[in-house]
Amino acid sequence: MSDQLTLSAETRERAGKGASRAMRREGRVPAVIYGEKQEPVMIHVEEKVLVKMLSTGHFMNSVVMIDAGGATTRTLPKDVQFHPVNDRPLHVDFLRIGEHSSIHVNVPVVFTDEEASPGIKRGGVLNIVRHELELVCDAAEIPEQIEISLAGFELGHSIHISSITLPRGAASAIEDRDFTIATIVAPSALRSAEADEDEATPEA
Repeated sequence: MSDQLTLSAETRERAGKGASRAMRREGRVPAVIYGEKQEPVMIHVEEKVLVKMLSTGHFMNSVVMIDAGGATTRTLPKDVQFHPVNDRPLHVDFLRIGEHSSIHVNVPVVFTDEEASPGIKRGGVLNIVRHELELVCDAAEIPEQIEISLAGFELGHSIHISSITLPRGAASAIEDRDFTIATIVAPSALRSAEADEDEATPEA
């Protein structure tokens, strides 16, 4: 299960570009909490702490408890805006969620058992089509990652969402098609060698 994070914040009264620029000069990042049919709350958080959380790679699919103004709010990060040149975070959107809300999250995919794949042993290459899966799950049970074993996969085999066993309570947010997650393909050199072999084989 994905970790639950805690982020200290302060409420802000002023909005607008001027106020936001002033906050960023002080090492703060403007943000907003919205959702659950409540009024949005404007806040700002410490940039260094936010950057550290972003560096974990799991920030966008982690529950973040925001402590602001003496109240704690359960949220899910929905969007982070970055500076186009220096990649500093400029603004964050947090969605209020209940403890057991049904939420959409993008969960990273991790492939295991490459050494047990005959296709890869023959020189095949794992072609990853989707690095993340969009899932619907309970806010208290967000998977940290989805592990997919490559054991037994041959050249030309494809891995589809229908063949993946998702964690209990999680389901794919895409239901209208059996999409491909990854394929094991022959590298160009291997394909060329096989083509040469076919041409050199005399016809019966």
